[in-house]
Amino acid sequence: MADQVLDAKGLNCPLPILKAKKALKAVPAGGTLEVLATDPGSAADFEAFCRTTGNELLESGNDGGVYRFLIKHVA
Repeated sequence: MADQVLDAKGLNCPLPILKAKKALKAVPAGGTLEVLATDPGSAADFEAFCRTTGNELLESGNDGGVYRFLIKHVA
């Protein structure tokens, strides 16, 4: 179970990334943020986001058009 869940369903790029960046500030170092999104481009966006911010993308998947990302906050 993630420390925090962000529901970004229905939002288009770049809003899921911007909201995740803000939400990660409330997650302790080593904690996790689960992001739910429906934007098809979010898979590539979150891979790039984690690569550039140094956070770790632990899991990603798609269940019926809802993309799920589990991000480990590395402070």
